[in-house]
Amino acid sequence: MNANENANPPLLEVTDLVVEYGTGRQRNRAVDTVSLQIHPGETLGLVGESGSGKSTIGQAILGLVPTTSGSIHYDGRQIAGVGRRARRGLTGELQVIFQDPYSSLDPTKTIGYTLREPLRVHRPHERQSHSASIEAMLTRVGLNADAASRYPSQFSGGQRQRIAIARALIVSPRLVICDEPVSALDLSIQAEVMNLMAELQRELALSYLFISHDLSVVRHISDRVVVLKGGQIMEQGDATQIYESAQHPYTRALLAAAPVPDPDEQRARNQARLRAAAAQPTQV
Repeated sequence: MNANENANPPLLEVTDLVVEYGTGRQRNRAVDTVSLQIHPGETLGLVGESGSGKSTIGQAILGLVPTTSGSIHYDGRQIAGVGRRARRGLTGELQVIFQDPYSSLDPTKTIGYTLREPLRVHRPHERQSHSASIEAMLTRVGLNADAASRYPSQFSGGQRQRIAIARALIVSPRLVICDEPVSALDLSIQAEVMNLMAELQRELALSYLFISHDLSVVRHISDRVVVLKGGQIMEQGDATQIYESAQHPYTRALLAAAPVPDPDEQRARNQARLRAAAAQPTQV
């Protein structure tokens, strides 16, 4: 995890982003005037419950959903609403790691084929070095080179997520959208994958947008955190500061909801969660 250098211009800047679904009067505002920044080498954690709009923000950055208003600037360029050709040119710099390691890999293709596809698109003139690049990337994520000849069904969930990370990083992106990348994994495997991601970030000077519903997970990998509820930002700031002294009742409720092994601490968290819920105004 790299410290944020505020003197540097942001790599990604989202300003007053609005994303709505539906038509006419039946429009649902999934993201409501959200603004955030990610600097080079920084991890921004985006946390909230299901339906908070966090994954929609990631999809808007990737161009997978249309934006209603607002702007998304990547490296100084407006990328919201750009055409297919411009968007295709961005995929070498903007990559994504999805939540489910089981459905994100094609079961009919070998791992080598899966990793070779982005190289064919973004480095077509380096075909002779593709195999070496695949072998090096598999080694870098902690897998043997012979994994290239095997199929996804021959790997565990944690190994598959390592492969998904390798696929995202093999074209040397600058920004990776990590959409709940460890939530489908066992706790011990979660720690391994997050440690790997932090190590790769340091080695490759990556920036992450780390999306999660678990504030305790986000804290361990993020420099700064943005807390979302109902498509709006409730709180944002330094990750450690928010974890240790959250200001908004919703943030405190998220912290209290995270399970911990100590029963006394868990009991205290449950009580804090009830107090936080009671402090929030009742909606009519």
